[in-house]
Amino acid sequence: MGKQRRVQRKNAAMLDDDDTDSVSSSSTSWSEQMMGTGGEDVLTDKESVLDQSLDALFEKRGSTREKALVAIIEGFSSNLPHEFVEKKFATMLHQCLNSIKKGSAKEIALASNAIGLLALTAGPGKKSQEILEEAITPISEALKSRSDSSKIASLLDCLAVITFVGGNEAEETDKCMQIMWQVVHPKLGPNVVAAKPSPPVIAAMVSAWSLLLTTMDGSTLDPKSWQGSISYLSTLLEKDDRSVRIVAGEALALIFEIGNLEKLSVQDVTHIQGLKAKILNQVRNLSVEAGGKGSAKKDLNNQRNTFRDILEFLEDGYCPETSVKIGGESLTTTTWCQLVQLNFIKRFLRGGFIKHMQENEFLHEVFDFTPKKILHPGGDRVSGTEKRMYKSPNSALNKARTQYLNKQRMLSQDKNAGHYASGFDD
Repeated sequence: MGKQRRVQRKNAAMLDDDDTDSVSSSSTSWSEQMMGTGGEDVLTDKESVLDQSLDALFEKRGSTREKALVAIIEGFSSNLPHEFVEKKFATMLHQCLNSIKKGSAKEIALASNAIGLLALTAGPGKKSQEILEEAITPISEALKSRSDSSKIASLLDCLAVITFVGGNEAEETDKCMQIMWQVVHPKLGPNVVAAKPSPPVIAAMVSAWSLLLTTMDGSTLDPKSWQGSISYLSTLLEKDDRSVRIVAGEALALIFEIGNLEKLSVQDVTHIQGLKAKILNQVRNLSVEAGGKGSAKKDLNNQRNTFRDILEFLEDGYCPETSVKIGGESLTTTTWCQLVQLNFIKRFLRGGFIKHMQENEFLHEVFDFTPKKILHPGGDRVSGTEKRMYKSPNSALNKARTQYLNKQRMLSQDKNAGHYASGFDD
């Protein structure tokens, strides 16, 4: 029965309309304003927009910086501007960090998104490690001010992405997970009452924390931390907010998938098994929950489907299979670990998800995904890597083109000086 339902519910997780929308309609007008309408070389125009937007981050007016960040986000979502990253990486990082330190809530949210996109585009290596090292303290400080839910959610997403890409050591990842956890469980002094985190902040924290958990070796984690995490996530299944319940359920499924809980002591296992029995009842109820007043049917169906998958996994060990079409190829997940990663990356990239899945080599490696080669206007199929090779100033094609143009200029200068030149030297 389980297998049959899995096949029937092999999620054709085609992108919803809101997944493929651009980041913001204002980004279009801002980009058009700086690009004009007649650019022959689209790539050059887009890099010119990024250059001008980066310059605008030095402006004093906050609204100007916000518009510039929107344009940068659009540029990194619709393209993978590797040459821009090579040339302007440090400037972009530090200006975005300045926005996080000194900007409005809106500017902080936009800068956080931009830094995450910078890390995803740069991929693993020295640049992403530098992003993590430089950004972790400003982000931690900004998270202490919980005045705006969208700002906190964006900071959490940013911390998750830069650690996912640039975190090499388990200690680094664990530190970032603890920073996230303290957003909803702050360490307070005596007689200090913490403000309750809002549902969007709780959902963002659990989602970000879960992404980093997918990179950890469950057998190395402290059993007491497992118990604390499972207990807290179980309480979230009772919350009124549906998005909180869903991310909490997926996080619990992930813990039971990677936790190696059978290796714990008998006492710890007994305690966790008791928690699991409670969670099974909660999950079973949520998988058949009737719609309440004002309940959106789509959201309710999403909850029921998610918790049916979780119930099937906890009872029978079957993980849900999902499939997303990316340019004619299917990206398939068969574990909770993969599903958590996919859901997070898809939500973070929004309108840039398809583009990045087609051309971002880091994401190809993460999801073991090989896209179809992209059809070049000339008719030849060219992959994202090959396109970057051709566009790179160091490519053989561009070097030859540069040499040719230089010789043409020399010829023109010689002719203007009255000299005759019949051709190039061998």
